[in-house]
Amino acid sequence: MSHSNKIEIVAADQNAVNGGTSSDRQNGENRNIELAAVYVSDAQYNRNICFSTSPQGIRLYKFYIHSCMRIIILFFIFVDLALAIFEEPAIFPFPLWANFVIEVTCLVAFTARLIHYAKVIPWSNFWKDPKNICIIVVIFLTLLDMIIYGILTEMHLYCVRWSRVLRPLLLVNITESRQLRRAFRSIRNALPHVLYVFFLFMFSVLMFSLMALKLFGKRGLVTSEGRAYFTDYLDIVFDLYVLVTTANSPDVMMPAYNYGIMFSVFFIIYIVINTYIFMSVFLAVVYNNYKKHLKEEVRQLVRAKRRNMVQAFRLLQEPRGDEPVVMRETWNRLVHAVQPGISAVHRELLWNVSDEHNRGYIGRPAFIQLADLLNIQVITLKSRIHPLQIYLPGIYNSAASRCTRCVVQHRFFVYVYDLIILVNAVFIGLDEENPFISYSEWVFLGLYLLEILLKLYAFEPRAFYARHQFWNWFDTIIIICALIATILNSALKSSSNYNSREILDIVFILRVLRLIRVVDSIKRFRAIINTLIKIGPTILTFGQLIIVIYYIFAMVGMELFKGTIQFFENGALKPGHEFCGNPLLNGSAFAKNNYCRNNFNNVISSFILLFELTVVNQWHVLASGFTTVTSNAARIYFVVFHIVVVIIIINIFVAFVLEAFFVEYNVSTSGLQTSLEKKIKELELGIDQDQLEGNLIENLETNDNDLGPSGEHKGKPSVMFTIASKRYRTIEALLQRMFEADLSPEDDADDEDHDNSLSPELSFPNPAFNTT
Repeated sequence: MSHSNKIEIVAADQNAVNGGTSSDRQNGENRNIELAAVYVSDAQYNRNICFSTSPQGIRLYKFYIHSCMRIIILFFIFVDLALAIFEEPAIFPFPLWANFVIEVTCLVAFTARLIHYAKVIPWSNFWKDPKNICIIVVIFLTLLDMIIYGILTEMHLYCVRWSRVLRPLLLVNITESRQLRRAFRSIRNALPHVLYVFFLFMFSVLMFSLMALKLFGKRGLVTSEGRAYFTDYLDIVFDLYVLVTTANSPDVMMPAYNYGIMFSVFFIIYIVINTYIFMSVFLAVVYNNYKKHLKEEVRQLVRAKRRNMVQAFRLLQEPRGDEPVVMRETWNRLVHAVQPGISAVHRELLWNVSDEHNRGYIGRPAFIQLADLLNIQVITLKSRIHPLQIYLPGIYNSAASRCTRCVVQHRFFVYVYDLIILVNAVFIGLDEENPFISYSEWVFLGLYLLEILLKLYAFEPRAFYARHQFWNWFDTIIIICALIATILNSALKSSSNYNSREILDIVFILRVLRLIRVVDSIKRFRAIINTLIKIGPTILTFGQLIIVIYYIFAMVGMELFKGTIQFFENGALKPGHEFCGNPLLNGSAFAKNNYCRNNFNNVISSFILLFELTVVNQWHVLASGFTTVTSNAARIYFVVFHIVVVIIIINIFVAFVLEAFFVEYNVSTSGLQTSLEKKIKELELGIDQDQLEGNLIENLETNDNDLGPSGEHKGKPSVMFTIASKRYRTIEALLQRMFEADLSPEDDADDEDHDNSLSPELSFPNPAFNTT
């Protein structure tokens, strides 16, 4: 905070102490509430940005973190990355000037965002932040590359757009990509430990390659393709490295195995040591070191979050007895400022959890929990009356109506439709040209429509299609689309001038999608699917990481290999189709396997090829094709890709997903969630969580019809709550939960040194932690 801002706030406080006007006091309180709300919001979403606390600084910061600004900058990032679709080699070629105009527009947006950020944080902090320097360098190098490329293109000279490789760095270094930067930092920190194992692994490969050269090099063996077998050391190293991935097994062993059965021992020992032992050790070391550094990141997040909450508390505290407190009215204003959309009953519930002894105020320990409380998703359940109960009470309350509703709400109704779905699955697998099978589809559609209508009759419609009712929306959309597609297909089938195969394919897909409901009926299946959904944000973070790596390798691959391999749509009609348009591939395994479409001729083909390399199977054949049309040095590109993506990133991704899955699948709710659930039960405002964890269709329809049809829950309050347990608003919350058992107690303790450094007045500085 600047010196002038400190003077302004202290002066305002002094006026209040000396009996300043009520307007001055009110303005000071409003300013404190606004600043405290920013601190709480930062703690809630784990933002660690050191901003100016002057009124103008707060406004600039709130504008900077506004969701619209984040969406705009992410849009320009997407456009900048998507330019590869329109640049040479292009899928849809744009003129060079059009690509330059779009890219310059994106660079202007990035520059404006960076200037805005420089206005938000202190100037000295701006230049100490590596990500700002990286963005500036990328923008400068991109402009330089555009100028050079444009001049050379006009002179009809060969040129390379080398700056395209740098584009993903903009995505990594923007403020909104905290999780992506954290993943990169953790991998970077883990690399030194990983390299020791990797060097030992490569030493083993090199030693076995040397043994293979001496064992087989002088025996005159040949491969199935007629090449000399294990006579070139570098070729042996590559073949044995591929063997670690099992992609060329047992092909690489067969010449030696055919020569003598005892030679198989060499390959068996090699595979056991390098594939099963070294790769397992590699996975363990990679993940263990990654987890260690990630845990340290989480520890820093916890400390930063607590510092933000302490700052907010000091802004709002009032003296009461021996300890400062925050009064209920101030707390309510703060929560409304942090989360304007929160309902009054939800806010009342959170206060009852914080003010455990009903004193009308809370101390610092209870206040600091506010950010975590706001991150716990609470489902509000409202009791609503069915429209038929209002407009046709006589019919809706009749004995026949009550009996119908009772049948629909019974579990037997769910079991019957589960059986119908299974029978429908059998019919889907039969020949659709059979008239009996074709007519049966109408029967199943009728039964599904009847199910939806009966449930809309038994359950309040607005609750049936509430926000959390995924399966109800899924069923309705699938059935309606299937009905429309089936009607359209039947109508067009009679037309001799129209081939309705496309619509028929859609019908078949919609029929199969209906079978997904079977997953919802089996408890274990449902638990696994729900767990995968809950760890989805973590999976998406690693997905972004892989896309960044893919993009970099795709840009490099297009510059190295574009045009060397061609794919002909109607290959049989064009010369050269049998060797992918390159005579060097004539008779190669690449051409024989018809891999011509696996090329680097545009960004989409490049991404698909890189995914195939990630899968590993036949990756050596793919690499051999590009090696044949260029040089053996091309192997370096494919080996480096395999090391970076398959050995390092994919191993970390798999291990992290397993860790997150086990945490979500087995761990109980956190202590804070337990306190919130306890308070809900004490106030008799709760729905049993076991009910919600039953069948998703039945129970969510029953409970989020907002307590079911009228009369079913007589005596219950009109508003009730339940915890949407194990759901997280932020990835940081999931990370904290994953490692909370490993975090030491002092990580959650108050940072007394930091607190003592704060002035007792309201003019205290921002926390001095990293802005990343």
